[in-house]
Amino acid sequence: MHHPAPPRPTATDWLSVVALGIVWGATFLVTELALAGVTPAWLAAGRVVTAAAVTAAIWRLAGSGRLFTTAARSPGGLAIVGAFSTAVPFLLLAWAQTHVTSAFAGVSMAAIALIVLPLSHLLLRDEALRLDRVAGLLVGFAGVALLLGGGALRATGDPLEPVGRLACIGAACSYAVASVTIRRLPPVDPLGLAATSLLIGSAVVVPLALLLEGPPALPDAVTLGWIVLLGVVPTAGANMLRVLVVRRAGPVFMSLTNYQVPVWSVIFGAVILGEPVRPGLFAATALILGGIALSQRRALAAIFARRRAG
Repeated sequence: MHHPAPPRPTATDWLSVVALGIVWGATFLVTELALAGVTPAWLAAGRVVTAAAVTAAIWRLAGSGRLFTTAARSPGGLAIVGAFSTAVPFLLLAWAQTHVTSAFAGVSMAAIALIVLPLSHLLLRDEALRLDRVAGLLVGFAGVALLLGGGALRATGDPLEPVGRLACIGAACSYAVASVTIRRLPPVDPLGLAATSLLIGSAVVVPLALLLEGPPALPDAVTLGWIVLLGVVPTAGANMLRVLVVRRAGPVFMSLTNYQVPVWSVIFGAVILGEPVRPGLFAATALILGGIALSQRRALAAIFARRRAG
């Protein structure tokens, strides 16, 4: 079993996590626009297939052509990453959001950090379960709960709502398993890993879309544009960045992105759609930032120490 070097987040990793939070926070808005012209499973399939084509082309042009950079291989781990990083959670969330509130979906995605923590402790020897991490992630989760308010748990009256909530939790678990597995892989070309995992995801999601919804209808030009945008930016581009961050800084650090997503989603909704700013936005943001700082206080201290030494 490959044992990676201890994660040491850098200033670049912090900027990457912020960028991912912004991109994925805006994704909810674009997804809503795209669902006006396409069914959920085919939206998920369109995102993954577009991202796979873009990422594979970039890897072919810029990569070495080798996926694993040493003799060590992990085909099982690669299959898990491919299925559980895009295909499975995209399908679960696309269907779930037709039966649950967006607030509940936001809370379930924030729970990824809490799921990653014990998984990393059990499966990664360099990600110990420390008190400051647990406290920080709980504070951050409290900030997300404050931001989304009681509406996150309010029933919609939909008879399939309980199943939809389970699907959201399943998607969060899927993302968590994929992140930890990425960290456990042997030495690998990050660009190749992003491309290969999306190709595997395409092989999973397209047959499932056919099974669930039958052949797709031809989307109009506007819907097609939204699908391409979702495939290129929050799926292809963000997946490449996500792989780099997890491989360098670890899945616990990467999971901090999920606390930002609801904040950015609310901000984009207010700025672009004119939605009212929730009263708890600023207090919630302070809690989230405080929780992130607490859970990563050692990494932040190391960065400041390196800057002073340089």
